[in-house]
Amino acid sequence: MNPSSPAELDVPMIMRIGAARLTAGLDRMTRLDLKAHGEVFGPLPRTSADDLIAMAAQVDLRGQGGAAFPFARKLQVVVDTAKKTGQPTIVVVNAAEGEPGSFKDKMLMIRSPYLILSGAALVAEAIDAEEIVVGVTSSELANRSIEAAIAAEPGLRKMVRVVQQPERFISGQSGALIRGINGKKPLPPGRKTLAAERGVDDLPTLLSNASTFAQVSVLALLGPARFAAVGVPEEPGTVLLSVSGSAKHAAVVECPTGVPLGAVLDICQAPAGDGVLVGGYHGMWLDAEAAYQVPVSREGLAAAGGTLGAGIVLPLGDGTCPLGEVSRVANYLAGESAGQCGPCRLGLPSIARALAALVDGSGGIEALDVARRAAATVNGRGSCAHPDGTTRFVLSALEVFAEDLAAHVFHSTCGRPVRGVLPLPEGPETADARQLIVDWVRCEGHGLCAHLVPELVHLDKTGYPVIMPIPVPPWLEKDAQQAVDMCPALALRLAADPKKRAAGQGGHTSAPLPLQAQTARTSLLGVRPAGGRSITAG
Repeated sequence: MNPSSPAELDVPMIMRIGAARLTAGLDRMTRLDLKAHGEVFGPLPRTSADDLIAMAAQVDLRGQGGAAFPFARKLQVVVDTAKKTGQPTIVVVNAAEGEPGSFKDKMLMIRSPYLILSGAALVAEAIDAEEIVVGVTSSELANRSIEAAIAAEPGLRKMVRVVQQPERFISGQSGALIRGINGKKPLPPGRKTLAAERGVDDLPTLLSNASTFAQVSVLALLGPARFAAVGVPEEPGTVLLSVSGSAKHAAVVECPTGVPLGAVLDICQAPAGDGVLVGGYHGMWLDAEAAYQVPVSREGLAAAGGTLGAGIVLPLGDGTCPLGEVSRVANYLAGESAGQCGPCRLGLPSIARALAALVDGSGGIEALDVARRAAATVNGRGSCAHPDGTTRFVLSALEVFAEDLAAHVFHSTCGRPVRGVLPLPEGPETADARQLIVDWVRCEGHGLCAHLVPELVHLDKTGYPVIMPIPVPPWLEKDAQQAVDMCPALALRLAADPKKRAAGQGGHTSAPLPLQAQTARTSLLGVRPAGGRSITAG
């Protein structure tokens, strides 16, 4: 028996502006199993690669993972490469939703898994792919839902496998996901490679976000004309937005493109306050006035100084210190880097330390200069997009929160606490993560730790260590252990933060996901019967 409500599954609620497409049926059912999916959507019409490319190009379907790469172009490269090399193809569903503020893919995986899988199956058949690989992280409930959906459909059982990646911010980066699937360390490659040309097992690979494959399903069901019946003409259709932050009702919101972002904030009861972050932690900030007026679209948000990215919307509200919130996230992003280049290893920690000094009042104008210089040095010089995205987030904040920044620079504080409005990872995994901890009774200020681990430790004006309050990244574990072993005063240790551990042990554990026994083995692909049920066009 299925759970009676999404709350029992600890799944974000769904809200809609306009008719449901990607969320069709979820107002009536908690989870669409195989039978329910067939009743709501029906089987997808089979299509050739050329027809699928033409449909995607006609509506300018873009990837939903953040980069917004044209789906038709990516599909064409895979087809052309396969023809040129004579190699088979692979389809990869990127469901490794590593960004803390994003949960649209998780929602679809838990509540409408076949919308993702049927889109992937349609693409796989069109390009004659040998295999579908679903890349996931550690969301147990979402993973069990996807695995149960695969097990219940005979065709999927034969060609789909699930590969789990570590729960990290960079896990969803396409190059990191491909490396992980290939059995290597799941880190972004040092140089840019196209999965469409050389991906899983060095074969031409069509890799796209889980929500993108859900959009493919909707496009195939409706056709280009009906798909484009809602939204702005340049970017037709609906989008899924993950809205949290100050929102009273954190939710996945489905809305047509062109809807004012203010309407989305209003239905979630999400006050903008000092500003709204759009596009996630590699995105940009908008002030409240701009946020309420800007249309939800790539072009609309870009014109206002923002970005749609992966559809993450994080209003800040009024009761928290904006600069303190930005500092928390900057610390997190510095610790989430792959550590493969100087901008990540040294530049991001420098930015994070400067922001922390601004927040606690010890830095002043000097810390602001350091933050800006470090951001300028890092930008455009990393081996992946992580340093550029982080500096974009920070520099945008320094511009939008100019008033709060001035209060910290000239008066040491804005007078507001840091309430933790912006989401960061939590739970048993983060609670047990080790970080450097100083025993201040023993510390004598030798400063050796700052020389051994400059990425995590720097010295204050008195010569005592200031340690970044983040878990030690995997690539720094050896250096951190050496700093502990060589501390002359035996004042340094590697241990889990007691406060985080206590919080993690008291955290919520998801209940098992009840699944209905399947009584019918419905094909996801096939000629749709006349008069069959379908989602609405608008």
